[in-house]
Parts: sequence; structure tokens; C-alpha cells
Amino acid sequence: MITYKLNHPLEADDVIRVFDSSGINRPTRDPERIRRMLKNANLIISAWDGNRLVGVCRALTDFSYCCFLSDLAIDRNHQHRGIGREMIALLRKEIGDEVCLIVQAAAASMSYYPRLGFEKMENGFMIGRKR
Repeated sequence: MITYKLNHPLEADDVIRVFDSSGINRPTRDPERIRRMLKNANLIISAWDGNRLVGVCRALTDFSYCCFLSDLAIDRNHQHRGIGREMIALLRKEIGDEVCLIVQAAAASMSYYPRLGFEKMENGFMIGRKR
């Protein structure tokens, strides 16, 4: 049985394991950077199979107008079970109806997000990270 936790403290090593297993591209060879990513997010939903972390949904939001979904990662052995869908539903419940949820999807997940109710945006811009 999968349980979900809101803003539960996470260990960087556990998150790195989930990131690496999920296929998401994150700086997992830099544990300190992962710690900062966790520390500075203001909304994290985690999925647990017993005492084992199997999913991470990390977001930044003002709880008033916009929310940026930074990470949605599910351990490879737990994918295709609705865990990502449930974490997005819990995230939407937390941010409420006034808040726009935005994600920058990797090429491999472009078909996933529309199935969760996301609409493709054509009016965005970004300045990419240098490292």
C-alpha cells in the first residue's frame, strides 16, 4: 500500500535513489545540490511503500497565483501504478483553484502530462542553467 506525505523531511540519498531509478535527469552526483533543492522547495509530496521512498513531487509556489512543478519522479519499480497521478492530485488540492500549475517537461514525458490534465503552452520562455 502506497502512502503519501506532505512536506515530510527527506534524505538526499533517498531522493537521489528515486531520481536515478526513475530516469529523471537531475544532478544526482552532487548530493549537496540535491539537499539545497529539497531545502528550498516549499511544497513536497512524497510517496512511500512502507518505509521506502518511491516517489517525489517537488514544487515552488506562492499559494496564490502560480506553482512550478520542479520534479515528479517515481521509482522505476513503482511506475504505472497511478502514483504520479495521485501526487499531482494532492499537489493541486494543496495549491487550490486560484493557482496555475506549470511544468517544464522533458521530451520523454511530453505525452504523460496531458493525460494528467495539463495543457501544452506555446507562450513561455526561459534562461537555462549554465551547469
